Amino acid sequence: MEKIVAQNLLYDFYGDLLTDHQQKVYQDAVFNDMSLSEVADCYGITRQGAFDLLKRCDKIMQGYEEKLHLIARFSKAKDTLHQIQQLLDDDSFTDNREKISELVTEIIEEL
Repeated sequence: MEKIVAQNLLYDFYGDLLTDHQQKVYQDAVFNDMSLSEVADCYGITRQGAFDLLKRCDKIMQGYEEKLHLIARFSKAKDTLHQIQQLLDDDSFTDNREKISELVTEIIEEL
């Protein structure tokens, strides 16, 4: 399950950077849950070619993440926003103003 979530995030952030062919094959294999044989038949390639293409797509998108860290920054901002929401939901909102301000500043500086 964790691998699927990671693949979805990678594709959400970096999928547009793949070629049209890579995008179509990746979408069919990952999102449409087609087998390698089905993908191979659909695109006129071998099963091994479909496997290699999917691995290459994963590697390309992981390389972008290693360089750009967009998913890591997104996750950190999301976690910080959850902390802010918890502080806002707390009955002692006025006591949390300073902490909320610090967290908002942290997000702004990260972005």
